[in-house]
Amino acid sequence: MVAAPGRLDTSVVESLADWTTLAHRWTLATVAAPDATFLEYAPSDGEVLAWTYREFDTVVEQVRRAIATYGLRQGDCIQLILPNCPAFIAVMVAAARSGWIILPCDPRSTAAELATQAARVKPALAVCGTAQAPAYRASESAAPVVIVEPDDGTLAALRTPEGVDPQPISVAPLDKLALMFTSGTTSAPKIVELTQANYAFAGDVMAAASGLRAGSRFLVVLPLFHANAQYYSISAAISVGATVVLVSSFSASRFLKQAEQSRATHVSLFAAPIRMILARAEPTPLSRPLENVWFSQNLTDDEFARFAALVRCRPRQIYGMTETAPAVLMSRRLNLTKMTLGTPTLGCHVRLRDPDSGEPVAPGEIGEIQVGGFPGLSLFAGYRGNPTATAAALQEPDGSGFTWLRTGDLGRLDAHGEVVFVGRSGDMLKVAGENVSVVELESMLVNHPDVLDAAVVGMPDPVRDEVPVAFIVPTAAAPSSLPDDLTRWCEERLSGPRRPREIHLVDELPRTAVGKIQRFRLATHAIRK
Repeated sequence: MVAAPGRLDTSVVESLADWTTLAHRWTLATVAAPDATFLEYAPSDGEVLAWTYREFDTVVEQVRRAIATYGLRQGDCIQLILPNCPAFIAVMVAAARSGWIILPCDPRSTAAELATQAARVKPALAVCGTAQAPAYRASESAAPVVIVEPDDGTLAALRTPEGVDPQPISVAPLDKLALMFTSGTTSAPKIVELTQANYAFAGDVMAAASGLRAGSRFLVVLPLFHANAQYYSISAAISVGATVVLVSSFSASRFLKQAEQSRATHVSLFAAPIRMILARAEPTPLSRPLENVWFSQNLTDDEFARFAALVRCRPRQIYGMTETAPAVLMSRRLNLTKMTLGTPTLGCHVRLRDPDSGEPVAPGEIGEIQVGGFPGLSLFAGYRGNPTATAAALQEPDGSGFTWLRTGDLGRLDAHGEVVFVGRSGDMLKVAGENVSVVELESMLVNHPDVLDAAVVGMPDPVRDEVPVAFIVPTAAAPSSLPDDLTRWCEERLSGPRRPREIHLVDELPRTAVGKIQRFRLATHAIRK
């Protein structure tokens, strides 16, 4: 068992009055800190635009009026196909106020992908950027569309003079606020249902965990359509009246300059963007240290040290999923074991269990990471239209009073009681009866000086059941002998079953928008070869 400090009292589920909504959190911020800066937006080319909480609340109300002209009712869905821009946040907050549901989509989506998403959700309205409009039109969706110029600080397309006053409504904690497709790193995406309470709870937890407060400045470079930016950054800032500094897109070469010029105090990243920053940015540390940097996925010790020197603080590894709302594990600020997931965040509950028997595992043994909470409040509400997947993921409450989310991820407790990530259940290969973690293999491979990035997948084998196959992104200076060099590197460091049977050099790894490796694509490639 991983003990959570100040874990949720199970009696809270008895009264929804103890839970709140994102809409209420927004109202509190506009009343308590009306003149504090809520949003600064740095467009791709132009001057920074800024709104106070009071000013942006006016924008939100105008957006609500414009959307209401399309006849949306409480519970109707808005398909959001936008890059990072103020319009995305305005629609999100307007939806929270009006009881609408947002469906954030990757702005890089093709017409076929948008059509598939719309067919599964049936949105009543779409809001998309000018660059995304051709794909949306080609998707032949039946929903009307509002086309927004992302860098338009007036949000003219969403502030029509013909707007009507929405019917007064009251939103509740369990009301749905968002539908998000899972990243699809191991299988076809499912649709995660998130509630008003999920957003408010995530914001409160993440603000407390990061030391976010009034006057803090959260630099958002990750895509807004992803849960990380919405939960950990936007909702957290609203929770305490902090400032969101939004950039139109992530740029590895400009990241340090953006952090410097925006006077950022907080930022959230993934390992892949950090490696890009290290490869492309000028190696000049910030003049003022960042107060908190979150990251997920593995960095080498060298990458961690170099990035910490640039931002002048120790990055903190976090663990969470779209389904968990907040990050439920986080490393301490003063943590000498750089790559642990740490301990549970305040109000969150985590345990490790044998994936097959469900029994507790001893310290040092590998178990499935399971997250305790209440569906629709501190955990996601379920998978839309997929009761089988929901039942498989959410175990019935036990003697603890919690419902337990089976994450499918594996971890172990180290000697200090902190969780070490081992991999997903699907990332554990069975090679001649021996468990082999692809995450540990990848960590070893990227330590080679000529390897920029690495991924390992399993390939069927008639003798050993399956064997590891490595896909390597070489550095620019890597020699042509790298596959042979890596073979010797692995022979010196790994026992026989854990050594990659094949090593393929590739230009890049297939990733989601936030840098997660899509292993199923590599696995298909390995089998075909």
